[in-house]
Amino acid sequence: MILPDSTLGVLGGGQLGRMFCMAAHSMGYRVWVLDPDPDSPAGAIADRHLQARYTDHAVLEDMAEHCAAVTTEFENVPAETLEFLEAHTRVRPGSRAVAIARDRILEKTFIREQGLATAPFFAIQTSDDLQTACAGLRMPALLKTAQLGYDGKGQFAVNSPSDAGQGFRQLQQAPCILEERVDLALEFSVILARSVQGDIAVYPPGENVHVNGILDTTCVPAGIGTDTKTQAEAMAVRLAEAMQYCGVLAVEFFLTRDGQLLINEMAPRPHNSGHYTLDAALTSQFEQQVRSLCGLPPGSTELLSPVVMVNVLGDLWEQGTPCWERLFAHPGVKLHLYGKHLARSGRKMGHYNCLAKDPSAAQDLAQEVRTALAPEQR
Repeated sequence: MILPDSTLGVLGGGQLGRMFCMAAHSMGYRVWVLDPDPDSPAGAIADRHLQARYTDHAVLEDMAEHCAAVTTEFENVPAETLEFLEAHTRVRPGSRAVAIARDRILEKTFIREQGLATAPFFAIQTSDDLQTACAGLRMPALLKTAQLGYDGKGQFAVNSPSDAGQGFRQLQQAPCILEERVDLALEFSVILARSVQGDIAVYPPGENVHVNGILDTTCVPAGIGTDTKTQAEAMAVRLAEAMQYCGVLAVEFFLTRDGQLLINEMAPRPHNSGHYTLDAALTSQFEQQVRSLCGLPPGSTELLSPVVMVNVLGDLWEQGTPCWERLFAHPGVKLHLYGKHLARSGRKMGHYNCLAKDPSAAQDLAQEVRTALAPEQR
């Protein structure tokens, strides 16, 4: 076990790294953050901000020497970075799990190899693959880059073979998947923590609503039946076990209108849809990340209150400063801002959690606060 007063490392300095730092500090650990951005939200509160490229070997050697263990806040860290650190210190989750999760082709192939269902898809390596893929799928479909796509980026809507060709060119002919659009009833996610000893703690599923490809709200408990909940949790656990995973793992699900349960994707880290755990669960997902990194057993995932998490995007600042005083007027609302200096459209600036006696009341509170925050309401 790695105990308090030790130094931990995190690759990436965004809001997930910032919330990891906060959890680690409260538990008595020091944190080094590696991120090239001088305005990194995590770097601003870390014990040391290593402002360098992820491939800077001198910096990686320094981190490996001084950090008892290293984790990551995003999956697109260069593979050679994780492999170098693994040779010198503990890295959790390991490079194999991160490599699977950051590439949609590898990820969906791995999921199917475990006997679990995804939406129908084809891997697209060259333009020659498009004709077979279009013939084998029902339209409409989505063309998605295999790597680096997030929050709706790196995607192109496809309704015909000509659309597929246009989209592949627009996506710079990078490796992609062409995936059939399914008739969705709802989307939800399951987040779990798995220790190095193999102990697993699973959070209750959160129901997700996306707007323009970006997560807008997560409601917990999700509006799904007991059988669906049990099945989804078992599927998420199966993935974690198959990877011998150590850390926090988020698995996103599609529930179709005809009752099919499909895995959309997974994230080898804390997840936006798990931010509700900061206020509404006995143990936050970030404390779980610290625990798993340090060889500690998972904390309790007990839900303390129904909750709706609402993302706060930079669009809210377009008409001026948001009306925070109206949010703070509600004792059941908890605000988390990420320390980002520049608000721009689509950028995640923070989130707030609305806690209430039941999911419906939490939804109503979330909508009331959303309307009240708009600067034009002053």
